[in-house]
Amino acid sequence: MRRFKFLSIIISLILLTSQITFFQRVKAEGLNVSARSAVALDCDSKLVLFEKNSEMIVSIASTTKIMTVMVAMKYGNLDKKVEISSRAAGIRGSTVGYKKGEHITLKELLFGLMLRSGNDASIAISEGVSGSVEEFVKLMNEYAVEIGLSNSHFSVPHGLDDVGHYSTAYDLALITTKAKENKLFNEIVNSKDVDASQYGFTRSYHNINKILWLIPEADGVKTGFTGDAGKCLVTTVKVQGKSIVIVVLNCVERWKETKRIYDYICKNYQYKKYYSKGDVISRINVIGGKNKINLICSKDINLPLKNDGSYEVKFIKPEKIFAPVKKGDRIGSLCFSENGKVIFHEGLEALEDSLKIKAIRRFFF
Repeated sequence: MRRFKFLSIIISLILLTSQITFFQRVKAEGLNVSARSAVALDCDSKLVLFEKNSEMIVSIASTTKIMTVMVAMKYGNLDKKVEISSRAAGIRGSTVGYKKGEHITLKELLFGLMLRSGNDASIAISEGVSGSVEEFVKLMNEYAVEIGLSNSHFSVPHGLDDVGHYSTAYDLALITTKAKENKLFNEIVNSKDVDASQYGFTRSYHNINKILWLIPEADGVKTGFTGDAGKCLVTTVKVQGKSIVIVVLNCVERWKETKRIYDYICKNYQYKKYYSKGDVISRINVIGGKNKINLICSKDINLPLKNDGSYEVKFIKPEKIFAPVKKGDRIGSLCFSENGKVIFHEGLEALEDSLKIKAIRRFFF
């Protein structure tokens, strides 16, 4: 019994002091998507707005390249010129057409990777950043762990079918939300056509991602197709000014089904801003401290909520807190529920310090 009480206390402390987000899995009534797996995720809150087998482990084809470009941007020198090897020039599948011995900047290779889905670009990037494909793949898996992916493993940088290379619709959505934080990534995947003279590239690039033309609000991201994975598509699109990522895997009608999910979200969800960054949510006494402290939101709380949903907002804070407390410490949380189920949980932080009062001063004052 003591052991269970101890675990309960530890879990409670973690929930109260950590910045934790819970993700609700929503089965969209009346929406049957012809994909093996799919998900729609709000990029900011990470709320799941639609899903179908979103945690099923599957082959992911060239949507792999979202991770490839992220690792390249993190570890590579974009101005470095990479010599195209025979391995890169001879790779099968979708290619840009780089020739053995050409020297291409890493930045140009990223455009070739994402706009033309160049498998040759993925090999050249791997060799240019890490010296070999094998070493680059190690970085991909390390980065996957770093950003919290739980059901992904990478064995190739291009996405051609390979044993031990897999992910899920949900993990791909998380990868994409992380990638969207990078300005260059957004610039690349939102480009329909890039003229060689625009960046001083060796050639011009046309984006093969049709979704940029089919949905005006779409601003990326990546197509994919292999025998095992089927037709795949990862899309980011603006809804009421906010970014949503839609993933459909093994989906014959990937353009149509992505549009259907997008239309469903537009019809059934509205964004509601509850709090702004810096808003004071509550105050709390600090035992042994010089003063009470204010607890504030560390970021805007703007959530996509279903039109017919019933939501409740609660503030949770510890009964006691002891000095010293430093500005920025995580204390308490906002908890959002729908029909009794937690859908979002955001930690609050201290607005100011509350230093510990010395014992002699506490005695006299």
